[in-house]
Formats: sequence, C-alpha cells, structure tokens
Amino acid sequence: MSEGTELGRFLRARRGQVRPQDVGLPAGTGIRRTPGLRREELATLAGVSVDYYTRLERGRETRPSPAVVAALGEVLQLSSDALRRLHELVALAAGRAPTPCRGPARTVRESVRTMLEMLRPSPAYVVSRTNDLLAANRPGLRLYPGITDWPQERRNITRYLFLHPMGRRLYRDWEKMAAYSAAHLRAMAGADPDAPELARLVGELVVKSTEFARLWERYDVKARGGGRKHFQHPEVGSMCLSFEVMTISRTGGQRLVTYQAPPGTPDHDAMLLLDMASPREAALPEGAER
Repeated sequence: MSEGTELGRFLRARRGQVRPQDVGLPAGTGIRRTPGLRREELATLAGVSVDYYTRLERGRETRPSPAVVAALGEVLQLSSDALRRLHELVALAAGRAPTPCRGPARTVRESVRTMLEMLRPSPAYVVSRTNDLLAANRPGLRLYPGITDWPQERRNITRYLFLHPMGRRLYRDWEKMAAYSAAHLRAMAGADPDAPELARLVGELVVKSTEFARLWERYDVKARGGGRKHFQHPEVGSMCLSFEVMTISRTGGQRLVTYQAPPGTPDHDAMLLLDMASPREAALPEGAER
C-alpha cells in the first residue's frame, strides 16, 4: 500500500469495499480477482476514462475537478465524514493542504477540572485530539479498569482498546467499537495529517495490533459525536450508557466526554457504583480532582 499518494490509497481501499451489486452492476459468475469494484467499473460509473482514474489512483493525477470528486464520492457511497476526508486528500495531493492545527494543549484548564467534579457521579473525562487521557473524575477513570497500570503518558483510550488486556473484555461489542475508533483517528488525520502524536500512536498500533492494522487500511472515516456504549465492567457488571462529546475551545482539540443513564435504572445504579472509591485505587491523571 506504499505506492502512490494518500489520495490514491484512500480510493483503492474504498473501491475494494463496494460490491458490484451495490451500484447496480451484475455480480457475474466465478471468482473476481479484485475485491469490490474494478478500476474500469468505477471509472465508467464516475464518468471518467479508465486511464484518468488509474493515474488518479496511482498518484500521477493530483488535481481532479470538483465534479469528478463528487462523482467518485457518490459511486463509492461515502458517508459525509468520508466525503470530507476525500476533499481533504484532494487538497493535500494538489499542494493545498489544510492549515495545521496549533499544537495541542496538554494542560486541562482549572475551570474544566472543576466541571469534571460537578458532573459526578456521571463518568467524565478530557481527552486530546488523539484520545490521550488528560484528566478524569473518579467514575470516569474507573470506567477503564487497569488503565492506571500504565504511566500517565501512555494512558490513551484508543491504545487501551487495542492493547490493554482489559480493552477487549470491557466492551460487549468490541468489534464495533474498534472499527469506530480506527475510523475516528482517520477523521482526526484530516485536520492535521502530519501531527507527530498521531503518527506515533498509529505507528505503534499498526505494529502491535493486527486488528488495528486491518481496520486502518480500510480507510473508513467517522467523526465521533455521541451515542451509546455497552460495557461489561469487571467491578459493576453490565451497563449501557449514553455519551456526549464536546470540544473545548482554545485547546487545540481537547474534548470533554460525559456518560449518563436514566435515574432509577440498573444502568444508573451501575454507574453510581463507579463513583464509590476503592481504597486501592491508583492515582488519577495529573490535573484530575479527587
């Protein structure tokens, strides 16, 4: 996958995920050597020549028109997040890369730390744009059992998901969470593709996790905003919590993540148990309040 540009790799990966029948073509008989659409099929559907599309995928054509980009996005059935990523890669290939975000802040403001405590007993924490855990209230930290086994600089929610022994057991739908997490990092890469902290994290995960490496090569893109997560927590049992993600201004990408459940439900009771401190609880991340 090292040939060509990031744009070409994106197109090649996404082409492999669209079946002929998804776009109204006959599936045919026998075994197709190419997963998904062939180059000539995609080119025809997008209204461009096979030669032009081949040069685009191989990095020899770097300035597709807006109409071509729109047609490719439609044929590839890209989500709004993935289509945004396609436009970012077109700009990057043409030398019109987006202005890099200013260096991400690692310090969590005092007012935000105060807010974390005010949100108790709801689990809440602050992460960087690459999901480094920067601060948390007590239930927010205990939501990820064993994460304090790692030193502060390694506490990262995505790293935990793929590399911590508890990561796979914590989520009842781990495969779905893993796919979302890899797609979220792809979305983050669009804003600042050369960010060193992103390159370090992705490099480590590609080497150490075959699951992450496979998902990363799919080039799925999804910006996380909120939803529900199903936990099988070793201390409080099964719980399904809704969550919201809010960007913190003037921080270079810090996000506040909060969880909640309807009062009086078993999920809410399980959430309350997370706020009951264990006497052997490890230290909170720097900047978090007890």
